[in-house]
Amino acid sequence: MVVLSGAGISAESGLKTFRDHDGLWEGHRVEDVATPDGWARNPALVLQFYNERRKAGMNAKPNAGHQVLADLQKDFDVQIITQNVDNLHEKAGSKKVLHLHGEIFKSRSTRNPDLVYDLKGWELNMGDRCELGSQLRPHIVWFHEAVPMIEPAIELSAEADIFVVVGTSLAVYPAASLVYYVAPSVPVYVIDPKIPDVEPRPNWTFIAEKATVGMEILKQKLLAG
Repeated sequence: MVVLSGAGISAESGLKTFRDHDGLWEGHRVEDVATPDGWARNPALVLQFYNERRKAGMNAKPNAGHQVLADLQKDFDVQIITQNVDNLHEKAGSKKVLHLHGEIFKSRSTRNPDLVYDLKGWELNMGDRCELGSQLRPHIVWFHEAVPMIEPAIELSAEADIFVVVGTSLAVYPAASLVYYVAPSVPVYVIDPKIPDVEPRPNWTFIAEKATVGMEILKQKLLAG
C-alpha cells in the first residue's frame, strides 16, 4: 500500500495548511520565506519563520488519520509518500515515510546538500554552521528548487498494489503526478472533503471526508475485502 499524504491530514492536528486564500503563509509572502531568492534576501527572516513552524510542530500530536495508517502496518506493507514536512506520521508509528518536500526538524548545509543534520530543539539561527563552515538552512524543498525524492516516489507509486491519496488536492506538482504512475489495474482511493478537480479513472474511488473519518472508512473497507 502506497499512500500520498498532504496538508489536509496535518491540519486536523492543528497545523495550518500551506497558505491561506490571500496567498500568505502565516502572514508572510511565500516568495519571502519559501524560495531561494527569499533566503538570499533575508536569511534571518526565513530562519525565524521556520523556527515558529518548528515550535508549533513540536507540540502537535498525530490524529486518528495518522494512527489508522500506522495501524494498517499490521496487515499491509505501508509506504507513505508525504508532501508534509512535519513528523506526525513518524510520531504515530509509521515506519516507512518518504518526505518529498523535506523535513522541518532537520537542517542542511548551504555548501553541500548531502550534509543533513537532526535538530535537537526548535531553533536554527544565523551563525549555526555545518562541518564545512557554511550556514545551515532548513531542510525544506522550496519553490523553484528540484525535488530530489521524486524519483524514488515514482518508483514506489509504480509498484503499488493499493494507492491512497489523503489530505491533498492533487494540485501541487510534481507530487500530484504520482497517481498517474499507478498501474491501471490498481485501486486508487482519494480521501478529501473536497473532491479534487481532476479527471477520474475507472480504478479510482472517492471518499469525500476529512482524513480522520475517511481513513477509518477506508480501513474497514480494506480489512473487509
